[in-house]
Amino acid sequence: MGYENRQVPEGINVSHEHPLKEFFALLVGLIVIIAGIVIVLAMLAEYLAPFIPFSMEQKLAGKMDFEWQEIKRPTDRDKKVQHYLQRLGTNLAAQMDLPEDMQINIQYSKDKTVNAYATLGGNIVVFRGMLRLLPHENAVAMILAHEIAHIKLRHPIVAAGRGITVSLALASITGLSNNSMIAGLINRIGLTSTLGFSRRQESKADKQALRALQKHYGHVSGAAVLFEVFKQQSAAEPPAFLSTHPVTKRRIELVEDFARQHTVDGEVTALPDYLRFD
Repeated sequence: MGYENRQVPEGINVSHEHPLKEFFALLVGLIVIIAGIVIVLAMLAEYLAPFIPFSMEQKLAGKMDFEWQEIKRPTDRDKKVQHYLQRLGTNLAAQMDLPEDMQINIQYSKDKTVNAYATLGGNIVVFRGMLRLLPHENAVAMILAHEIAHIKLRHPIVAAGRGITVSLALASITGLSNNSMIAGLINRIGLTSTLGFSRRQESKADKQALRALQKHYGHVSGAAVLFEVFKQQSAAEPPAFLSTHPVTKRRIELVEDFARQHTVDGEVTALPDYLRFD
């Protein structure tokens, strides 16, 4: 019996599909895989963020560039305002059972923006545009206690956790994870994270703030003034505060209900002269 080598047919190892079709199929598959990874990471980040040690959050905040970190050529008045806000914030924080390693750093900005917000690392920013609208210390205390409550409840790191995790994952996947880019991502996401608090988080912060004012002053008179001020401002030009802390009728009712249930009306504390802006 004889054997012979048959000729191999031409094109046996060549796909009949167009090369571009195969390329796009692989590309779509890769995009689907990346999207799945991003979704899973986002869900895990939001759940795990509150368990991140506060010391690590402080280090993360240290990588961020804040325009408000210091006032150039501060006047004696600026120093007094800064000291006043920090002292009041420290006194309020003492009523809020913060973890031992959690420090509150309140920064005063001379910007005319009507806003105040909490961000990573225990940092709180209060703008002059906000202070000039508040008629007494109790309203100032309400806003400080509200922002301290956000920090205590770890809302900034929760808001930042998803964005940072997703951005770092995408940077690693695309091979762009150099130090300068990561720092930029952290900076941008850390700043925008202050805009991401949910209504549920705002409600929790309001309740914590009211309890702090009750302990500090013995009443919560004047707290609702803060929200009334924003309602009046929104009739003309909505202040930045409304984009980060949406004011609702329910939030005002919460303050009023708390006051009725816990104490009678008390006297509000006047602001020092250097906190009265023209």
